[in-house]
Amino acid sequence: MSNLPGTGRAGPAAFGCLLLVGTFLGLSLILAKLADQAGAPRLTFLMVGIGGAGLILIGLTALARQPMPINRRTLEYGLVSGFLLAAPTALGFLAVRHVGAGYLSMSFAFPVLFTWIIATVMRLERVRLLRLTGVALGLAGGLLLAAAKAGNASASPGWALLVLAMPMMLAAGNVYRSLRWPAHTSPLFLAGLMEIGAALMLVPCVLLLEPGRAGELLATDAIVRLLWIEVGVFAVLYAFYFVLQKMAGPVYLSQIGTVAALVGTLIAILALGEAPPPFLGLAVLLVAGGTLLFHRGARS
Repeated sequence: MSNLPGTGRAGPAAFGCLLLVGTFLGLSLILAKLADQAGAPRLTFLMVGIGGAGLILIGLTALARQPMPINRRTLEYGLVSGFLLAAPTALGFLAVRHVGAGYLSMSFAFPVLFTWIIATVMRLERVRLLRLTGVALGLAGGLLLAAAKAGNASASPGWALLVLAMPMMLAAGNVYRSLRWPAHTSPLFLAGLMEIGAALMLVPCVLLLEPGRAGELLATDAIVRLLWIEVGVFAVLYAFYFVLQKMAGPVYLSQIGTVAALVGTLIAILALGEAPPPFLGLAVLLVAGGTLLFHRGARS
């Protein structure tokens, strides 16, 4: 079987961590929507938020006197995992205006499926019929949701389809972080490195698409408050994100998207007044059924 960190060791602590990380991921998507509505430059907001959270985690690692090796391996890890985080997160921040926070949150239900596919192709996991059926049902739910959104004349079909690339990039990051996890290194330090790497990867995009707009982050009290909240959310999110990955492995970790999808969609509908996406109920049933079969396949 696999020698990935945490494989096969998921328990009550991992489940609690899963709920925490998934909830904070959903909250980060809602904050992106609120920041956009407040007039903040989206990529600049994301870059400062995620970079600030990374600095906080590095500082906490130093205060805790945990291992902080700076070498070629950890720098590679920070930059590559940072890119695999920055690309889908930036896409989400740009897409939220066009597809809505509810639809964007639902897209996070699918990294678990793509992570499993990658792990199986790389022979990190065995092929199990129940898991394969779960993957098929989950993908059917995702395609139904995307088709319904793309068929809405008032929506942005290009953005709706582009958002489907997010789960695949997140899945690649899940597997990469486990395969290349540096030995004798604190998860908190690696989380901080990844966030700083992601912020650095966003710099060219900010200079190209939002030049000279950094000052707008201080334009109103509302934007400043949202930025501080986002820094805190990102710090908590990715601190426990790496703890969960080390504890339970990449496939288990990728289930945070399902929690984020439910939390984000409910907040978008109940608090932000978004209309439920067409066929949302059927899509949720397909995803939930696929996830249930996926987990039964894991226990069998």
